Amino acid sequence: MKILSAEFITSAASAKQFPSDARQQIAFAGRSNVGKSSLINSLLHRRNLVKTSATPGKTQMINFFMINDQFYFVDLPGYGYARAPKRVVDAWAPLIERYLKDAPQVRAVVVLLDARRVPDERDLRLLEWLNHYS
Repeated sequence: MKILSAEFITSAASAKQFPSDARQQIAFAGRSNVGKSSLINSLLHRRNLVKTSATPGKTQMINFFMINDQFYFVDLPGYGYARAPKRVVDAWAPLIERYLKDAPQVRAVVVLLDARRVPDERDLRLLEWLNHYS
């Protein structure tokens, strides 16, 4: 597929901020700093559409990007270590779970794993959770 357009739409800190249209969504999940945002930029042939950082936990909300005015790429906050206040980090898991369970537009979840590390308990739990709810 040729990417003709890609634009940031919104950041959601709560379910009521999720886009309400029926366009399909592809979500990107994984631990903090595994490269979710960088992968999205690479797939879209953009350098800076999705903000990236060497600081773990830069993505603190669910970010929606419209692709070709047809579907969304969704950048999820990472799990694991993050340089963010504990109350902010603690809010991510329920937000992500609600998004993945309740958004009927989610058609795929791309799970990124760090090839330099053995998948840990959180990685395996995410995969089991996705398998259970898919």
